[in-house]
Amino acid sequence: MTRLPTGLPRDVWVLSLVAFLVAVGFGVMVPVLPVFARGFGVSQLAVGAVISAFALSRLIMSPWCGRLNRAIGERVALGVGIGIVAASTAGAGLARTYAQLLVLRGLGGIGSAMFSVAAMTLLLASADASLRGRASALYSGGFLLGGMAGPAVGGALAAISIRAPFFFYAGTLVLAGAAGLLLLRTRAAATAEAPGSETGPALRAVVREPRYQAACLANFASGWQAQGARSTLVPLLVVEVLDRPTSWTGVAFAVAAVVQGLALAPVGRVVDTWGRKQVLVGGLTACAVSTAAIPFAPTIAWLIVALCVFGLGSAAMSTAPTALVGDVTGGAGGTPVAVFQMSSDVGSIIGPLAAGFLADHFPLPVAFAVGAILMAGVGLWAAALPSSRRGDSVQA
Repeated sequence: MTRLPTGLPRDVWVLSLVAFLVAVGFGVMVPVLPVFARGFGVSQLAVGAVISAFALSRLIMSPWCGRLNRAIGERVALGVGIGIVAASTAGAGLARTYAQLLVLRGLGGIGSAMFSVAAMTLLLASADASLRGRASALYSGGFLLGGMAGPAVGGALAAISIRAPFFFYAGTLVLAGAAGLLLLRTRAAATAEAPGSETGPALRAVVREPRYQAACLANFASGWQAQGARSTLVPLLVVEVLDRPTSWTGVAFAVAAVVQGLALAPVGRVVDTWGRKQVLVGGLTACAVSTAAIPFAPTIAWLIVALCVFGLGSAAMSTAPTALVGDVTGGAGGTPVAVFQMSSDVGSIIGPLAAGFLADHFPLPVAFAVGAILMAGVGLWAAALPSSRRGDSVQA
């Protein structure tokens, strides 16, 4: 396996480049999508449905991705998945009715599930247990950097045409798919950690493993709180409680994203050297404490500090659970990876709905506290895990 001077395999760097290209395009389009949908004269609920259609399609498609990977290979599945998202995004940019936009966004979610499961499977197969934390950190960093750069470009493109960001996103997806098809190996190879099985341990054996359960619960809680209280309610907090213009929300999120990005590399090294459990518990604790404190921030400066602490916790949450899944599956991926990613999708769907409902019927701190309690509960579960730097894989 080719290794670059950093010690990480070449495929990890390729996957990180693919992640960046996907994320920068997605970041370009996301700010204009609600405005574009609203332009068809639909309700706010209908606008939300366009966004939810993508996540719902991902969730429905994910269970089939493991079998698809085995049938055609992860590299091909990644390329085809990105191609579906590119075609559906370009089609959405040409949509003339709301119904067309809704259907095309749903199709994009199918391709996104194919891409994300294939990419994660290749990532876990590319890096052995001693490097999984750092590999996960680099891959997450690609998404984070792309997500930070995208909105700025999207604003400039939207000034030209509300449809332009869709075509820009389709273009970055074509580049990402080409990079994956040309530079990645054909498929994830079986590893020594999962002897006797080309695809690693069976799902029924994996789901009984406490480390895998903790990783999935952490992914669910992260999706709930990141997309729920953080993304849904913090903008309202800035405007309605702190009496600041909406632009301050962007500033606060940008500073926190920079902190998270700077933390990824060192956190990845700690995951590989100190241990998965310790970093996971620390990340869950940081996220729980910071989100519980957010609604009590007296000034925008204190809010930014709280969000930065959440960013540090998120750096841990984007590395330690992935490394745990790699340990349990022996780097083989497949259906267990799909289920792991589905747990985040479910949290991302339920979290915003729950946060909105709680904010409508209870004081704002309650909505933040529920997510914080969820993360603290998962942290207690994770604290009971055995400590190890390199987990043993589960045998089918």
